[in-house]
Amino acid sequence: MTRSIYDIPLEPLEGGKTDLGTHRGKVMLVVNTASKCGFTPQYSELEVLWKEYRDKGLVVLGFPCNQFLSQEPGTEKEIAEFCQAEYGVTFPLFAKIDVNGTDEHPLYGELKKSAPGLLGSRAIKWNFTKFLIGRDGRVLRRFAPITAPSKLREAIEQALGGQP
Repeated sequence: MTRSIYDIPLEPLEGGKTDLGTHRGKVMLVVNTASKCGFTPQYSELEVLWKEYRDKGLVVLGFPCNQFLSQEPGTEKEIAEFCQAEYGVTFPLFAKIDVNGTDEHPLYGELKKSAPGLLGSRAIKWNFTKFLIGRDGRVLRRFAPITAPSKLREAIEQALGGQP
């Protein structure tokens, strides 16, 4: 039986413990991020989406990951400082995780099972893979790293119930 993503333990970037239950009933955009990647400028567009849609029920959630060419080498404090200083990130960020392999975070295990990638592949291929999760906690879509966050507006609006 698939466990609810709302019950999977998470660690916010600033420390402590939480889970996605705090976002129950919201549309979630979950993204594995990195500070030294060619896609790192997507932080800006993710922040725009967060500010534009958060009052309508969207939450953007960033999960730093160092599995792809060590493009997220910093500590949690360094990641937080970089994201704030370079991109003005205010959406929730979490402690660094693995998205593939034996130490894969359980959240990513569930996301990948619910929304396989191209040709049914479950592996996350690179930083800034995005998962759109509906208000009911079900994964609606998986988006490739090359898909700019600004291109997700239609899917986000549909998930929010057609609210522009």
